[in-house]
Amino acid sequence: MRTILITGPGGSGRTTLAAATALAAAAEGGSTLVLGTDRTDTLGAALGVTTGPAPVQAAPRLTAWRPDAAQDFRRDLTALQDRASSALDLLGASRLDPEELTPLPGAEELALLRALRDAALSETYGTLVVDLPPAPQALALLALPEELRRYLRRLLPPERQAARALRPVLGRLAGVPMPAEWLYDAAARWDLELAAVEAVVADRDTVVRLVAEPGPAGADALRTAGLGLALRGLRTDVVVANRVLPEASPDAWLAGPVAQQRKTLEEWRESYDVRTVAHLGRDPRGTDDLTALAVPGAVAVPGAEQAATKAGWPVTDRLGEEGVLVWRIPLPGAIREELDLVRRGDELLVTAGPFRRIVSLPSALRRCTVDGAALRDGELRIRFTPDPKQWPQGR
Repeated sequence: MRTILITGPGGSGRTTLAAATALAAAAEGGSTLVLGTDRTDTLGAALGVTTGPAPVQAAPRLTAWRPDAAQDFRRDLTALQDRASSALDLLGASRLDPEELTPLPGAEELALLRALRDAALSETYGTLVVDLPPAPQALALLALPEELRRYLRRLLPPERQAARALRPVLGRLAGVPMPAEWLYDAAARWDLELAAVEAVVADRDTVVRLVAEPGPAGADALRTAGLGLALRGLRTDVVVANRVLPEASPDAWLAGPVAQQRKTLEEWRESYDVRTVAHLGRDPRGTDDLTALAVPGAVAVPGAEQAATKAGWPVTDRLGEEGVLVWRIPLPGAIREELDLVRRGDELLVTAGPFRRIVSLPSALRRCTVDGAALRDGELRIRFTPDPKQWPQGR
């Protein structure tokens, strides 16, 4: 299944173009699902149908779905209460009824991730289009599975489950209660669910499509979003320049905005495969308007595969020439003064502008010490020197 994650700065027409992309994908002949994320039904307004917790047919071969975060939250917390019933009864806690539960911050993000996983695993659709939140929130959302899995591994290491039979004895010796069996089981289940979402996001058939309105604000937002996506190793296929004004217009006052858009588009084309969407002169509503936008669908566009290959973080062997291994991390748009690196054991904490990621070192680099780093041509190159105490002799 091809998955297209659509995001961009707020107010860029992201939801409208997500609906148009899904409609174009369905018109290409494939069964398509579009997922909405807004609390208000902006996706349904663009498609001309009402969307909600139950999937609806929006057009031939096109299904629209807007998951209900409140419903998922109530179900999950009720199940958690049932599994922890013994501990709650011991504490004399009063159970919460599903009707009195209100979703906490983060419930919407988790509901979307679950819907993304379920849609991908259902094998019902050939194309999945996801209308993500604006770029800053979307980047945090896409980082969530990896970060939560890391927290789970640190708080409840899976290898400790091997000592299940010894927990009562260890508890008496230590004088403190050991984690209950249900807690490890829940952690294993959460890790499995998060791994499934992470696999969908990292899949080679998953791309991020950026939507922005050409201009100074759109250019700044696109530069920041591109840096965040690169740090996460996520792939972009195209940048959709929305609401592009006509070059030839009798209105003199349009000359300035048109020249500004033209300059921005020229800059974007140096780094991205850019597709332009003309301004209709009105807010698009309904399938006829969405079709008139002529946005790219699900078929891979020229340059998309090339862009996908650039998302990797290769290790270059320069032991023979310089005695080092070089880890190359593409970070287009990064500024040297806003970069920071911290090594902690077998992990590397990379900060680039407002973004941060903790990654595990490749096995070869774990036996090395950091020798330095440099930012060149939008690529961070970290030099590692083999540690004689850990490196195989003769290498």
